[in-house]
Amino acid sequence: MGQGRLYAAVAVSGFRRYATYRMATAAGVFTNTVFGVILAYTYVALWDERPGLGGYDQAQALTYVWLCQGLHAAVAAMGRGMEMELIGRIRTGDIAVDLYRPADLQTWWLASDVGRAAFHLLGRGFVPMAFGALLFELAVPSDPLTWLAFLVSVALGVVVSFAIRYLVALSAFWLMDGAGAAQMAALAGIFFSGLLLPLNIFPGVLGEIARALPWSALLQKPADVFLGERTGLALLETYAFQGAWAVALLAAGRLVQSAATKRVVVQGG
Repeated sequence: MGQGRLYAAVAVSGFRRYATYRMATAAGVFTNTVFGVILAYTYVALWDERPGLGGYDQAQALTYVWLCQGLHAAVAAMGRGMEMELIGRIRTGDIAVDLYRPADLQTWWLASDVGRAAFHLLGRGFVPMAFGALLFELAVPSDPLTWLAFLVSVALGVVVSFAIRYLVALSAFWLMDGAGAAQMAALAGIFFSGLLLPLNIFPGVLGEIARALPWSALLQKPADVFLGERTGLALLETYAFQGAWAVALLAAGRLVQSAATKRVVVQGG
């Protein structure tokens, strides 16, 4: 119970920390909204030429655009969040302070990232979606259970995102500067999460690979749940996919963390 309260406090602290950046949040909402308008009109032209592309009608496709604009900060599809801070702490040696805390390093950073995600979901999630609904006809579910299923999928996506970025950050123990690894992960996140285009429209083997990679758990899977494309057994399969990647990547992070900690001790850190 003591550890649980500790990590809950860390999550609340993460939420409050990002809540102080009000101008940055407003700028992010504005950017997401403008980019959403550009993408939405691009999608209108594309779906006019190819109705039913990817199994979506035009209303679903437009909903996908605004959903991704509202979600991508919460799930950190483009990265550039906690992993950059952790990379900096590894590079400067401040990570030693983190290792001395009476708390698990991975769980501490996960709790902080959950707080960040919760703030971005509230602070940057609803305004772009509401603006999109004023301009376009969107396919917004009316069933509260669909919303609940969607939020569960988003939560799993946040954990998968954290696990990926945590591994990227730990690479700094060997690379000494993980900026390159973070940039590569950010590019992979933009392309394979479905931020620019739904993965459902990727052709052939590329589509199969993209949908099997962990980045698809960040945006594509929650979007399909929101759009009613995953119900019943398909919904459980979606959760299983996201959960399996979360467990596998967190376990990998635990192994790399253990190896990295030994490296710090050997180097006298």
